[in-house]
Amino acid sequence: MLLIIDFGSQVTQLIARRVRELNVYCEIISWENDLLKNIEQLKPVALILSGGPESTSSDNSPTIPREIFDLKIPILGICYGHQLLCKLMGGKVQKQSKREFGRTLITKTIEQKSPLLNGLFKKGFEKVWMSHGDAVSQLPKNFVSLAKSDSSDFAIVGDFKNKFFGVQFHPEVFHTKNGSLLFKNFLKIANIKPNWTASKITEDIIYKLKNKIGEEKVLCALSGGVDSSVTALLLNKAIGSNLTCIFVDNGLLRKNEPAQITKLFKKHYKIKLISINAKNLFLRRLKGISEPEKKRKIIGKTFIEVFESQSEKLKGIKYLAQGTLYPDVIESISIHGKSSHTIKSHHNVGGLPKNMNLKLVEPLRALFKDEVRKIGVNLGLDKTFIQRHPFPGPGLAIRCPGVISNKRLKLLREVDNIFVSQLIKYKLYNKIWQALAIILPVKSVGVMGDARTHEYACILRAVNSTDGMTADFFYFSKAFLSETSNKIINEIEGVNRVLFDITSKPPGTIEWE
Repeated sequence: MLLIIDFGSQVTQLIARRVRELNVYCEIISWENDLLKNIEQLKPVALILSGGPESTSSDNSPTIPREIFDLKIPILGICYGHQLLCKLMGGKVQKQSKREFGRTLITKTIEQKSPLLNGLFKKGFEKVWMSHGDAVSQLPKNFVSLAKSDSSDFAIVGDFKNKFFGVQFHPEVFHTKNGSLLFKNFLKIANIKPNWTASKITEDIIYKLKNKIGEEKVLCALSGGVDSSVTALLLNKAIGSNLTCIFVDNGLLRKNEPAQITKLFKKHYKIKLISINAKNLFLRRLKGISEPEKKRKIIGKTFIEVFESQSEKLKGIKYLAQGTLYPDVIESISIHGKSSHTIKSHHNVGGLPKNMNLKLVEPLRALFKDEVRKIGVNLGLDKTFIQRHPFPGPGLAIRCPGVISNKRLKLLREVDNIFVSQLIKYKLYNKIWQALAIILPVKSVGVMGDARTHEYACILRAVNSTDGMTADFFYFSKAFLSETSNKIINEIEGVNRVLFDITSKPPGTIEWE
């Protein structure tokens, strides 16, 4: 196995994802844990040091024991990990006069062949993604520069004898064009065999669920998306009839969604499913609330109360299962330590109440959407579920900025329905990672039929991504946007302006709240 040491980067799990894509098993551990003890137990054959938000020159900055370098196993440092590796080995790191953020070109600085660079620099340069303010200013003994950028002479460095390497950029993000090839080269250097596949992940999760749950009964929160559906199928394989799925209509779902989900699930899977209408309860508790974090926490708390109420009726329920994914976790809390910066609370992670009567089961907690889809295919999940765009647990509450009202929710449902229908008509739905509509809490002046209007503005957003951690907006044709805008304004009384969101992630998140 390969072990990733996390220094609090928001994209550490992307490193694990890239490694797993190459069919190699890996785990993540925080620098704050007892590293030497864990390394002794796990016996990794290689290490990757992640990036992080801190500076190696700061007091009490994240670090690792020097004994790690005596293990005689290959090490790859990324961004902060690169700087830390060089500093601990005797080099120097200092603040750069010119910071590097975003796409950057790097060029080779060495003629001799390095196994880390096999297949790279075929055009004489590589496009990479930088995000740092500090940089290595002096290399440690036995290290050589392998590549440089305009602002740094040490974009890639290596100690061939010890098989220690460092890269100043982030090969894990999709903006670095050949990042996966660099990881592949490092895994070859470490002589790790590629034997970690979707079927192996599925087998491993089911085994762990059986051991954890035993003969206990479980409630599974089913939303109808791929995450909760895969969670339900995994649990069904692990515990069979001890599983009951609960679908909650919280009044924050899309047009006709409750009926569609229950019909689809009951048609395809013989798993016990209970549907609950809790619209009034959720909307009553959200009345007058505009702050996004409060919305998420209210929704999380109310969901738990509904599930606990059902567990009392069914009797003997000990666990609540959720289809939580890693992007939800990493934006809500620091999963591997205290160093990650919280972006926002997700209703099923940071929005959960501290005191719960049910114990949580989250079999997908360390996985990304594309990994879950592969597991779904492996389990025989119907394409209708696998191909659905991600839909947030808080639902339309976070696509309705400001105070929520029935009128604005109704308008939003209609806008969303037209947008999705247009995507299907133009055969774009399956080419987009996620598409959504937002209804703004402001009205704008318009003119329709020579009369003045004062109605709501809506926003259309569509992004492409592989993991949900980073994303670029989807480029629609002028014809698509024009036709869709006209349909929304002509068919929905109450909306007179349509806008298109062209923000990537980062700096924006995919959802607005």
